[in-house]
Amino acid sequence: MNTSASSLADAVPEFAKTFTGQLIRPTDPAYEDVRRIHNGLVDKRPALIARCRGVADIVDAVSRARSLSLEVAVRGGGHGVAGRATVDGGLMIDLSLMKGIHVDPKARIARAQGGATWGEFNRETQLHALATTGGVVSTTGIGGLTLGGGVGWLLAKCGLAVDNLLAVDIITADGRVERASPADDADLFWALRGAGANFGVAASLEYRLHPVGPTITGGLVAHPFEQAREVLRFYRAVTASLPDEFTLFAGLIHAPDGAKLAPS
Repeated sequence: MNTSASSLADAVPEFAKTFTGQLIRPTDPAYEDVRRIHNGLVDKRPALIARCRGVADIVDAVSRARSLSLEVAVRGGGHGVAGRATVDGGLMIDLSLMKGIHVDPKARIARAQGGATWGEFNRETQLHALATTGGVVSTTGIGGLTLGGGVGWLLAKCGLAVDNLLAVDIITADGRVERASPADDADLFWALRGAGANFGVAASLEYRLHPVGPTITGGLVAHPFEQAREVLRFYRAVTASLPDEFTLFAGLIHAPDGAKLAPS
């Protein structure tokens, strides 16, 4: 659903009276940079970008979108390959300014706002040698990856990111602020951990943490393509008996154009 450009233009000044974040229109200098997401092949142009600073801003944005019949996209880290963090002619609710992270090392729980990335999350939890399963790329947002399941380096021992999710503070489509957890709205929590998207805007997420680090061994081992069959057979044999503390992936990749991988 769309609204006319004039209706939106009329609504922005009223919107700005209470909104504490940034309202960015296509005519604003920051628009081209802010609208970009990780996948450069996705080139959508929101009618308005609402960069929220807190839960009240998200509620305002959701309510405004509903009153103007605007389609909504939610941007956390903006890393999703499918490009669902943006929308043509609608409202992008941008959480990238919401990066607050609190770690309780005794309870081994971390609570993070929806704009945090896994790199930022890990930096805070590793102060206490704690971690949870996050993304394999540090710039991935915590919200999108978690509600999508959450494959990460610790999955063999700790499960998926969603397996370590304890609670979500979410703003629903009608503007209500809800807490979803096993004790609070268990049905919504079940849905978020299975179906993920389209239940609302995840303002913050709470995770179970595990002792990890501070020293971790990892890296890439590259072999020439001609050895692929031998290497994959070795991988299959070795991984069958590895303990859960090891996470090991195998893949067939190519180097950048012109680059050569040294034989190993």
